[in-house]
Amino acid sequence: MSKSTAAANGHSLWQKMPKANAELFALTYGTLVTELVRDYESTEDINEQLEKMGYSIGVRCVDEFLAKADQAGMVIPPCRAFAETAEVMAKTGFRMFLGVSAEVQMISDSSFSLLIYENPLSLFVELPSDPKWKDLKYSNLYCGILRGSLEQVNLRVECTFVKDVLQGDDVNEIRVDLKEVLVDGAGEEYQEE
Repeated sequence: MSKSTAAANGHSLWQKMPKANAELFALTYGTLVTELVRDYESTEDINEQLEKMGYSIGVRCVDEFLAKADQAGMVIPPCRAFAETAEVMAKTGFRMFLGVSAEVQMISDSSFSLLIYENPLSLFVELPSDPKWKDLKYSNLYCGILRGSLEQVNLRVECTFVKDVLQGDDVNEIRVDLKEVLVDGAGEEYQEE
């Protein structure tokens, strides 16, 4: 799928999705992060919890993505390369679910970065200047969503929030490294004896 087709599909699907107020969405997410800060002592634990929550969301996103595309009469062809997968996620997936696009920066055949210039999760957010919070990955939910959704299409990846505007960087950057292409089929617990 070409970049322009992926972007057009994302825009079309965004138009058909029910919308939530961006400010309400950002404030609700901020409340969630605040609760995690109260419940967990270290930023490492908070980052891990955000990633786990994102993973739970991500495993459901692929079904939603394909169902909405089917309802809109779009055919999303299987991606033949990791670069195609990256483009579909950045241009179609991010647009469909968040109303923003991400740029793909390929690092190798098995690694890419998503550059997110507009982050709806970080509206109205300022992190404290206390050094304790320098390792907080406020939008780490995205890493879990990416990992969960890619696992549903048989790609085991590792996602890392590399740059964060809230930490003083010029762009939000998520690095995605392909670790394994999973074999399609039922897991070991479902195999016949």
